[in-house]
Amino acid sequence: MGAIMSGIVSDTNGDALSSLMPRLDDIPESCVAMVLMHLDPPEICQLARLNRAFRGASSANFIWESKLPSNYGFIMEKVFGDNTKKTVNLSKKDLYAMLCCPNPFDGGTKEIWLDKITGGVCVSISSKALKITGIDDRRYWTPISVRESRFQTVAYLQQIWWFEVAGEFEFQFPSGTYSLFFRLHLGKPSKKLGRRVCNSEHIHGWDMKPVRFELTTSDGQHAVSQYFLDNPGTWVHYHVAEFVVENPNALTRIKFSSTQIDCTHTKGGLCVDSVLIYPSTLKTD
Repeated sequence: MGAIMSGIVSDTNGDALSSLMPRLDDIPESCVAMVLMHLDPPEICQLARLNRAFRGASSANFIWESKLPSNYGFIMEKVFGDNTKKTVNLSKKDLYAMLCCPNPFDGGTKEIWLDKITGGVCVSISSKALKITGIDDRRYWTPISVRESRFQTVAYLQQIWWFEVAGEFEFQFPSGTYSLFFRLHLGKPSKKLGRRVCNSEHIHGWDMKPVRFELTTSDGQHAVSQYFLDNPGTWVHYHVAEFVVENPNALTRIKFSSTQIDCTHTKGGLCVDSVLIYPSTLKTD
């Protein structure tokens, strides 16, 4: 009898003690928010599913303010212009989500977005925003529709003696190291019977001499790289160079070019899609 009573008392005390143990629901929302601030955005969104406290804390403005790039106000002005006021009532979480989507600007010839994990600023510049020698002469260049392009249209080179593509871009970048790429494709991509095909009839001249890529910045940085164009049927990101931004409050002007101006031979069969600028810690798709 005494043993039975002792067991009952023990079980009762155990239930009482377990009810006093702290649970996730008991953690103050403000404490949860302080922890979430040190996590990446995808991790914050995953933990928001745990319970009400985590869900509420995950929307705190100070968390997402810390994830936004230092120049997000400049980006908003670039993208929305006079309509920036429409975003005033957005939470910082919603603003971050909006900026992680591709946002066109400059008449749709450029796009900007944030990397979802790091918040790094990424920019894509369409071929329409580049200076291409002979672009208005249909004997050399023609615009073609390509679904594989962010801009749905690329510049296709049939044949030319003097290949020169250049551009410039001025922007207020957050501090860091950035990489610049040309996105090019040998051959003319298209669809046939629902399958992707590549017409290579115009490809020639790229194996004779390398293409020269060049980058200069307004603060004196300069770099040159050279590549033989290869891999027909595949979009290739040709890495031009890296540049460093030290002052996030200043505008950085970048000039870049891609040339093959040896007039001893023609070259052709090339698609010019865009120029990409990514933080150097990211990988291109």
